[in-house]
Amino acid sequence: MKTLQFKTNINCGGCIKAVTPALNQEAGAGNWQVDTANPDKILTVTTDQLTAEQIVAVVENAGFEIQAA
Repeated sequence: MKTLQFKTNINCGGCIKAVTPALNQEAGAGNWQVDTANPDKILTVTTDQLTAEQIVAVVENAGFEIQAA
């Protein structure tokens, strides 16, 4: 398992709710979290198969900004 971290603009419960279906489908429920208390809104993903580029695409397709932390 590798852990990837990203800065995002996912900053509230509504934002998390909007991105949850896509991240659950790609990364799996329980394999990701967003620290909305962190000023950079850090998304942490634990995965065996996904690349950073795939995660960026999923989050951008959900309408959010994301970059490597």
